Amino acid sequence: MSPAPESKQDRRPPYQHAADEIRRDILQGRIKPGEQMPSIRELQERFGVANMTARSALNVLRDEGLIYTIHGRGSFVADHNAGGEPSANYTAPVWYLANREEKQSQAEPGEGGPDGTEAAADAGTTLTEVLTALRDEIRALSADHQELRREVEELKTAQQPKP
Repeated sequence: MSPAPESKQDRRPPYQHAADEIRRDILQGRIKPGEQMPSIRELQERFGVANMTARSALNVLRDEGLIYTIHGRGSFVADHNAGGEPSANYTAPVWYLANREEKQSQAEPGEGGPDGTEAAADAGTTLTEVLTALRDEIRALSADHQELRREVEELKTAQQPKP
């Protein structure tokens, strides 16, 4: 039996390899904030993986807050600063927020600090969730607005009398 190729010696799943490379491209500025990510088909060809593997790689990056997806439009790079660190718009990964909420719900009453820090943490999580939902909704509405503007322009052009 021949030895495994160099890339097969790392036992991590292929979607993690793909996510690592895409993450590196984003953080090094090869894919800029606001720029559309390559399509699933392009990722499949680039990494030689299946459709679901490419989707899983994007899901990892989405959970990390590096990209966001607008249904029917595609995935886009989220804003981050030049040092590669996410900006103030960074959203903690879903698994982190879920873990944090679970730990807070398991905490016994009165475990918070005497100054009410337990209540402040709950309010912070709620505020984060609300702001994240609003940000996603604004992005979706913005994309819809651009699409509607294009459609209106096409209709205007189609209705103009031809000479």
